[in-house]
Amino acid sequence: MRDRQTETPASGRPDAPAARLILPNGASREDWEKERRLGIGGSDVAGILGLAGKYNSPRRVFEEKHGRSTFTDSEPAEIGREIEDFIAMMFSKRSGHQIAMPPGTLQNIERPWMRANVDRYVVDESGAVVLAPLECKNRSEYQIDDWEDGVPDAPAIQCYWYMAVGGWDHGYVAALVGGNKLRWHRLERDEDIIGELVEHCEGWYQRHIVEGFPPPADALEDTTNLLARLWEVTPESVAEVDADTAKKLLDDHARLAARAKAAQDEVRLVENEMRLIAGENEIVKDSDGKVVWTNKQNSVFAPKRFREERPDLAARFTHQVDALDMDRLKTEEPDVYRKFRARQLRPTKPTKPKAKKGA
Repeated sequence: MRDRQTETPASGRPDAPAARLILPNGASREDWEKERRLGIGGSDVAGILGLAGKYNSPRRVFEEKHGRSTFTDSEPAEIGREIEDFIAMMFSKRSGHQIAMPPGTLQNIERPWMRANVDRYVVDESGAVVLAPLECKNRSEYQIDDWEDGVPDAPAIQCYWYMAVGGWDHGYVAALVGGNKLRWHRLERDEDIIGELVEHCEGWYQRHIVEGFPPPADALEDTTNLLARLWEVTPESVAEVDADTAKKLLDDHARLAARAKAAQDEVRLVENEMRLIAGENEIVKDSDGKVVWTNKQNSVFAPKRFREERPDLAARFTHQVDALDMDRLKTEEPDVYRKFRARQLRPTKPTKPKAKKGA
């Protein structure tokens, strides 16, 4: 089998109609992070738009651009980089397109704050002319349905951003799903989408990066994880908040918590109805023969019940393991113990207005 991946064009040009090369491959991590803070890149856009879920958020982008680095090299990110060559090679094999390594970080000529680090170039047969950018993704088996008919929002937005930065008229996204299925799609340049992206990100960049105003709170999982670890707090230190603001937040929290509990009860009722229909069966099908839900015994193991009901087997399969002595750590190294504790938000209950005398 012939390897269709070519070398970077000898000219070293970025071969992007609307961009210039500002940082070559092989630059130091320090230089890369410095340039990354000076503009908006493809991985930032989904975070800014709230489409990156638990992986990125507007607040995380804000903190990183202001030098309060929250960048962590997670295991999924590391694995994604390691198998990027394989995904690109499989895309080339399946699509018939030649691919090449980009020379480095690109900067849009008209809007210098617009940046791109493209995974691969799709090039012509000679390897000298860049036709489009290619974005490579590694995704879970659970996301296979999202890739069958098109590209999910976050990677699609990233590909459109590369078209915006580089000036290409189309792009490609390839995903290895579940480790053994390749799905790839071609996206055509859409001026309406690109126009909205550029306008939104330009306003966001000006407000939150140039002027330095923090973005407002949002409901993203990544924001919750970030705020839980963002500051090294002083014990028993006190922040002040306007009394009216505090009352509104506490009232909102209590109201929404009650609504969430009611919703949980309603969901539990529906699920119990489904369990009753399943009875002793693992699979439930409708009248057309389609599987509509399952009730398989493959969830969390119950060690306490196992020990109570089968003490003979519990003794047989119990062994001693090294365990962290949390009580000793707390006693002997209280500052270290506190540093690694999670922060827990505990709103006080809203105070009820006092009844007037004689009422």
